[in-house]
Amino acid sequence: MSAETEKLGAGLLGAELGARATLVQFSSAFCQPCRATRRVLEDVADMVEGVAHVEVDAESRLDLVRELKIQGTPTVFVLAADGRVVRRAGGQPRKADVIAALGEALR
Repeated sequence: MSAETEKLGAGLLGAELGARATLVQFSSAFCQPCRATRRVLEDVADMVEGVAHVEVDAESRLDLVRELKIQGTPTVFVLAADGRVVRRAGGQPRKADVIAALGEALR
């Protein structure tokens, strides 16, 4: 990741960040694990005040996909309040892992 993308801001993502943290999901239309990932991230975001879930369509944002070197969907980024990337993971995450990563972002 380049210096410009060590932080992912609202302008880059096309959506507002959460006041405390943001769960960013890169998805594609026919990705079955993306649907399950969406449910997990929405559940976690609903549990913690000030946390947002932002879903980005990878196919329509190929520029960003290339910049971030995303190899497949779903890919999830956990961002701190300032947009700093705290954790990145590919594939369908477990809810417990998302909660643990979110704990890092909220510190």
